[in-house]
Amino acid sequence: MQNGTRLAAVDLGSNSFRLEIGRFDDGQIHHTEYLKETVRQGNGLDANRNLTPEAMQRGWDCLARFGERLAGFKKNQVRAVATQTLREANNRDEFLSRAHQILGFPIDVIAGREEARLIYQGVAHLLPQSAERRLVIDIGGRSTEMILGCGLEAKSMESWRVGSVAWSMKYFPDGVLSARAFNSAEIAAKAVLDEAIQTFGSPHWDTAYGSSGTVGAVSDVLTAAGWPADMVTRDGLDWLLERLIKAQSTDRLKMEGMKDDRRAVIGGGVSVLRAVFDLLDIDVLHTAQGALRHGALYDLLDREETQTDLRSRTVRGLTRKFHVDLAHAERVSRIACQLLEMTHQGAGEELQRFQQKVDWAAQLHEIGSHISHNEPHKHGAYILHNADAPGFALPELHRLSLLVLGHRGKLRKLDADFGDNVFVQQLLALRLAVIFCHARREPDLKGLRLTMEGNQFVLACRTGWADAFPQSAYLLREESLVWEKTLSALTIKDA
Repeated sequence: MQNGTRLAAVDLGSNSFRLEIGRFDDGQIHHTEYLKETVRQGNGLDANRNLTPEAMQRGWDCLARFGERLAGFKKNQVRAVATQTLREANNRDEFLSRAHQILGFPIDVIAGREEARLIYQGVAHLLPQSAERRLVIDIGGRSTEMILGCGLEAKSMESWRVGSVAWSMKYFPDGVLSARAFNSAEIAAKAVLDEAIQTFGSPHWDTAYGSSGTVGAVSDVLTAAGWPADMVTRDGLDWLLERLIKAQSTDRLKMEGMKDDRRAVIGGGVSVLRAVFDLLDIDVLHTAQGALRHGALYDLLDREETQTDLRSRTVRGLTRKFHVDLAHAERVSRIACQLLEMTHQGAGEELQRFQQKVDWAAQLHEIGSHISHNEPHKHGAYILHNADAPGFALPELHRLSLLVLGHRGKLRKLDADFGDNVFVQQLLALRLAVIFCHARREPDLKGLRLTMEGNQFVLACRTGWADAFPQSAYLLREESLVWEKTLSALTIKDA
């Protein structure tokens, strides 16, 4: 990546949406602009876990303003991620479809552990490098993430569905700040987070850091009241709890350092933070400058380099875990990428991105065989749906699982959009590569051409190829029958 390149990250949180813009110089990203809007989508989930029309509109309005600021950015310069509220929302596809159009860039809904990983990356890149063992905590609107790491490497990551918005709605629904409500909220938070003690307890770290959201808001209030800056202490939390209970309600709460948009969710945030302090035996929590959005920025750099792209490392790890035949996987991958290049109209970076997805699918297409040789494609897709896959957003992982599920057999089993030309090209390239490599040796593809006319595919083979390889020719004829039942068609021709 060239020095001076602008990069941007959009964080669609449960309480706030944030836009961070930076400039890349000599391996570092220097802050240039930061926008934040309180959207409170976490408050907009109804009893059926659907976002209300009002909550969706608030999000779309904010993204429209962000989108205007991002005009002129290229696709590979922007990373937009969504967290717990959109992980939960049953109608998230409705929101995301329009959100993508409004923002002008894809929005990745990321899993909880992936959110935790990006949070740690953001925090670690803005801290001095050292050998200390770090605990990083982020209490968001509807989830809490904890990470143990050293330097830039996150070693243990977890996410729980407990946060400032969710707990405020449940235990402080009318904004009443009573001692009884705080006690109930803390007990409930401890019940959810109790399992964190074994992994994230005090013997496992040297210094504890709090990122963004609740920790930053509490630190601001304590600093304004004369407590040490850039940290939250146990005594400070006790003092703050007394002040909140004395105020009796969020409407009457007026404290220097507390922003208006934080008052409505301070009760839930403080109760969760106090539970974390007790469970993990924390005396001092240092406020970190880095956050999820910073981690997303540095993740853009990581994705620029195939060898360092965490997703590629994750794929390699899965191939080892499920004892993939690497020579065969590489063979299928190489041929699938060649076939995709024949049909795809684009070139350069775009083609490379699409080939990368096909490569991953080819590397993983047999992971289900480790479970059973009966319908391994279904087992493989199940693994990918449920695997802890660092670096991948949920939509990416879903698309990858569809390719693995669809690499053989009938296509009607796929809940996929066959009007998506790129997906269809990727799927066909993978399926054909598997057919050509069915004997698990290097196939003879001299003179083979795959072209696309509209949404119709034509596979032309040299004269005599079908006679020389009758089994492959039979499988190709069967494949053409499969595609007759889709929006596309595959015609097999002898040159």
